[in-house]
Amino acid sequence: MTDILIKNGPRITGGIIAVPGPAQVEIDASGLDILPGFIDVHGDAFERAIAARPGVYLPVGIALAELEAQLLAAGVTTAYLAITLSWEAGLRSAATYKMLRDAVLARPAGAVPDLKLHVRFEETNLDCLDMVVADIEAGHIKMLSFNNHTPSILKKLPKPAAVAKMVERAGQTYEAFATDVQRSAAVTQEQIEAGRARLAAVARKAGIPMASHDDGSPEERDVFRAVGADISEFPTTVEVAKYAVANYEPTVMGAPNVVRGGSHTGWHGAEDLVKMGCCSVICSDYHYPSLLHAVYRLARNGSASFEDSVALVTKNAARMARLKDRGELTVGQRGDIVLVEPGPLPRIVATIANGKLAYVAPDALERIRTR
Repeated sequence: MTDILIKNGPRITGGIIAVPGPAQVEIDASGLDILPGFIDVHGDAFERAIAARPGVYLPVGIALAELEAQLLAAGVTTAYLAITLSWEAGLRSAATYKMLRDAVLARPAGAVPDLKLHVRFEETNLDCLDMVVADIEAGHIKMLSFNNHTPSILKKLPKPAAVAKMVERAGQTYEAFATDVQRSAAVTQEQIEAGRARLAAVARKAGIPMASHDDGSPEERDVFRAVGADISEFPTTVEVAKYAVANYEPTVMGAPNVVRGGSHTGWHGAEDLVKMGCCSVICSDYHYPSLLHAVYRLARNGSASFEDSVALVTKNAARMARLKDRGELTVGQRGDIVLVEPGPLPRIVATIANGKLAYVAPDALERIRTR
């Protein structure tokens, strides 16, 4: 493996950050910020790589190759692919999950970026319960979150226009989609709780992080805490976010929320939660490049120090994901480093992932010297 030296920064040898010294490749980082590689704990923009348009699927090999390029250009060296495993047909079906799972598992050892499966399990999807249990036990799933979108979809169902995008995503007629929604709604609370308890027990044994999605109240947070899901993803109110933090639990918000200056759903702003100390991790949600821009916006606005802003997508994310070998620029850590040109519109100049020079901006090639 090629040794890389970042002038005025660390050296990477054998894929690991080491003390500075001679190397085969030297990168001039003058004027650049040297950051740990970004760790994206929840990103679903890969759906657009798989289905560029609703119902229009690309070969999974092409989709993954495109995804890898996008991630590296966005400075993401570890990506948890937040795939929704739903009762829905189409993009969020068991068939799509299996296709993505098998493609990720087939990647060669050391491939970059590091892709991991984060399964967002729809709790009424009892048909897939056994499969998820087996995949957790096999070590295929690296993070689990609990979702239940059926009640909100059921409310919209009487108005076909309100569910049109979901119907299109599923590749069904309205009537077929409505039948699936009604079947999901027929699952009892007792069945949901039994399935949750079973999945959580397997996840606890496997030692993978668990989260609840869109917590609506402190009482709901209590329910998931009781089974070991100690991460609150996208808490829907400030009250819930404060409650999670008071119980020393990570809270996750979306970087696009920060970049856009507010939620696209009309909920509270992620930047406000950062200011309050109620957001510990920022994820890409549905837009990978927003990770970089969220970090610099938060620091520029004084919502957090630059160090703390960077930690939201590096050190804090690593701790939440229980990754001990990345997230900081210290000797012995995995060689994941991002070089950023700062400014009002920051950009990724180079990404080193697992000790490999994986992305270089075209106008930055002159910064690289080989011995």
